[in-house]
Amino acid sequence: METIIFRKNLELKRTKEELEEKLKVKIEIEGKKATISGESLDEYEASIVLDAMAFGFSAQKALSLKDPGVLFRKIHIKDFTRKKNLREVKARIIGTNGQTLDTLEEISNCDVLLRENEVGIIGSAESIESAITAITNLIRGTKQANVYRYLEKSNKTKKSLDNSLGLLNPKIKNKPELKRQNRNKE
Repeated sequence: METIIFRKNLELKRTKEELEEKLKVKIEIEGKKATISGESLDEYEASIVLDAMAFGFSAQKALSLKDPGVLFRKIHIKDFTRKKNLREVKARIIGTNGQTLDTLEEISNCDVLLRENEVGIIGSAESIESAITAITNLIRGTKQANVYRYLEKSNKTKKSLDNSLGLLNPKIKNKPELKRQNRNKE
């Protein structure tokens, strides 16, 4: 049995049946506590999903954690800055009208959520490390433009690596040998 504490459990109450069905566990809610019971592997998977929900992510985003290639990480802002007033640091992460946070999510292909003195990230195993690095650099005082540049460079590196390994859907027309063969047929 695993117990998770929720600050707001409205989303959990609303999606309880769906979560129980998809996670193959029984969820009991008592006040702000949610208790999970089921087989150990299912319980572990459900605890990760409910931990993300307790952080503040929606049930749909949290359920993406069922995929073994998707991870959830928390960053404690105090671990990366000496500033006493974390309001400035949080403002840097959010940006004007939430623009910095939106851009971070878009470029990193991760879901990012700021809560109190923590940042929660849900993303693929490939992209979450660069998102964590970008956010920690932002917390330390790096300019937003430099953080965006880092993420874009990281994305290009991943794409070129995937292409060289043949992990992306290669189009037959782009392979040099096949181009020559097709030219000879014409």
